Amino acid sequence: MAEIASELRKTALNATHRAHKAKMVDFGGWDMPVEYSGLIAEHMAVRTGVGIFDVSHMGDIQLRGPGSLAAVQKLLMNDASKLQVGQAHYSAMLYENGTFVDDVVLHKLSDNDYLIVINAGTREKDIQWVRRTIGSMPSIHINDFSDHYTQLAIQGPRAAETLQKLTSTDLSTIKNYWFTWGQVCGLYNVMIARTGYTGEDGFEIYIPSDEPTSSRVWGEVLEAGKEFGIIPCGLGARNTLRLESAMALYGHEISDTINVLEAGLGRYAKFDPAANPEKGDFVGRSALEAVAASGGPKRKLVGLEMIERGIGRDGYRVLNLAGEPIGEITSGSPAPFLKKNIAMAYVPVQYAGLDEVVTVEIRGQQVKAKVVPLPFYKKPKKVTA
Repeated sequence: MAEIASELRKTALNATHRAHKAKMVDFGGWDMPVEYSGLIAEHMAVRTGVGIFDVSHMGDIQLRGPGSLAAVQKLLMNDASKLQVGQAHYSAMLYENGTFVDDVVLHKLSDNDYLIVINAGTREKDIQWVRRTIGSMPSIHINDFSDHYTQLAIQGPRAAETLQKLTSTDLSTIKNYWFTWGQVCGLYNVMIARTGYTGEDGFEIYIPSDEPTSSRVWGEVLEAGKEFGIIPCGLGARNTLRLESAMALYGHEISDTINVLEAGLGRYAKFDPAANPEKGDFVGRSALEAVAASGGPKRKLVGLEMIERGIGRDGYRVLNLAGEPIGEITSGSPAPFLKKNIAMAYVPVQYAGLDEVVTVEIRGQQVKAKVVPLPFYKKPKKVTA
């Protein structure tokens, strides 16, 4: 294993990951586990049972005060006026041209208190952007709580049964993309959110970030999930799980060169005043209105399924049947649960129709693939708790 540079940031569970013999990698400046027992085993545990992830490298920004709703409405593209206390939704911070600063999950803690969960690789940029964009607005306090929590994701169809052993909170009362506060593993005021990044049912819990507490809770979750086959999971499985579910990853499907409508995320950008009269202006709105008024984006994110033998990897070129380059794969991999080779790619809209056949350039060879619906995988509708 390559020596990890000493300047890499570490979560409170770093020693625990090494004790579990995790393979560690540099992930956006963080020393993080990419896999423990193997990517496929970890992926399948989450699809069929339960797995646990350390996602403490994610960031947390609190906006608090009487001006917090106005600030969130200007900063993010979704309509926060529709959120109830205890509810969360997907959103994004945009540049003026409609491309992404980052995608986020916004939690409404109270009428004057919001928590924005941001990506690990963009933490410092995001915080600077928030301060620059809304720092001069009245009656708003901006707090960076990114290092205050250890964030654990317990994901999979047996996640609720696992976590229920460790809390008196009735998890069946928490709907998807809602959260509450409760006692977990003897800790009070733990935020319990029914959210995640795997396409499965599951929870994310926020506990104090000291090493003894984090390690103890990690161990208790593993013990509680033992009868359901729980295993620790790394970033490798997290990536293939989110790819099967067609969830965007910053630097791949979304970035500062890709706008919201190209990414197929326009349903979260509330710029139709008739449908969202409370939303008002937000950064990036004018650019999205201009794209929509011009007939829509000229390229589109599509799902690809390989027809011929081959794996389309990140960055591989996509060509039309005449051999002309038309796009690039943003994420590609074998899909462990679906047992297919899948990818997402940006292509011109004339090549984005379902069943359109294109080729992917793999080590100099053109390998056929076809456009398929996204997401590749949807979890069964039944929720057990």
